[in-house]
Amino acid sequence: MHRRKRYRRALVLLLCLPLSAALVLSVRTLSPTAADALQATALAGTFLAAPKSAVAAMGQVFSIEDGSATPEKEGGGFWTELPTPAPSESQSTPAEPQTPKPENAMPVVLATYTGKEDNITVACGNGLIKNVTDLPRAEVAEALAQPMPFQLDKNSKEPQVLIMHTHTTESYQSTGELWYDPAEGSRSTDVTRNMAKVGDVLTDTLNAAGIVTLHDTTLHDYPSYNGSYDRSKATVESYLAQYPSIKVVLDIHRDAIEKEDGTRVRPVTTVNGEETAQVMIICGADNGNMGMPNYKQNLRFAGELENAMASRWPEFARPVLFDYRNYNQQLTTGSLLIEVGGHANTLEEACHAAKLVGEALASLAV
Repeated sequence: MHRRKRYRRALVLLLCLPLSAALVLSVRTLSPTAADALQATALAGTFLAAPKSAVAAMGQVFSIEDGSATPEKEGGGFWTELPTPAPSESQSTPAEPQTPKPENAMPVVLATYTGKEDNITVACGNGLIKNVTDLPRAEVAEALAQPMPFQLDKNSKEPQVLIMHTHTTESYQSTGELWYDPAEGSRSTDVTRNMAKVGDVLTDTLNAAGIVTLHDTTLHDYPSYNGSYDRSKATVESYLAQYPSIKVVLDIHRDAIEKEDGTRVRPVTTVNGEETAQVMIICGADNGNMGMPNYKQNLRFAGELENAMASRWPEFARPVLFDYRNYNQQLTTGSLLIEVGGHANTLEEACHAAKLVGEALASLAV
């Protein structure tokens, strides 16, 4: 009788040993720390003494490690599906915790602005010009049909483009949440977070394409917002005097679209699988008293750049706003203001958009 019991015990040992070894190996592979190895050894020992208890215990270990407590995990569900273990600190950086939502948070809504040709819009290739001036559509269309007032040259070693910011301190939402914290504000003097960072991306893209581009990061709107355009005008005039080869001056801003109830609108689309801020060109027109005799040449450039963007990435560029505004665009025939997203976009979305603007502008060069 005792001999039969010994035989049965030996048989159980023989059957459990391979399973125990496999279990040790799997746990060491999933969590290769000394503590996990000791835990695996203990569980393997439990298998030899009480296999049923070990199954339940092992299921509970996995349940605790991956943060779940579902019935499938607890009853030994590891037999059919092993949860992915948390990586060690040496393997990867832990995921950032979600930004806590403050009590006074206000909503953010997504929007993709598009347009179609009608009585106030004029086609410029695949793009659109929103004409809110008194000029007839036929006159705007005629101006768009004229040749570019200048030509960008990829082989030139002289600066051809100036990127600058009248409102340099404009900034973006710090998170991609569908809410914003009113206390956070939407301006910053930190050039790694405000419009200067967006200008860096645009400048780098153009220089990489062979178009020599300069970038001015002066905070024209700090410490005083009033007089920003007077100060930025002086900056641009200084660059033009030093580098007469400059043909294009882009004043890079961000929009601020907000509803009456405080809800902010985030102009966004998807390009190459990435959420990207939409952009809008603003081209000024002269009502006869604004000192902009060559504004139609700027409009022609705006139409070419708009078409270049719209042809490559539909819905990326909002229709050009053609209105009675100055923005120092009398200084060159290639001066435009570009709104890159709005204050509800993230900096990452804006930087992606800046790269696309640079690629589109580079495509106009020869």
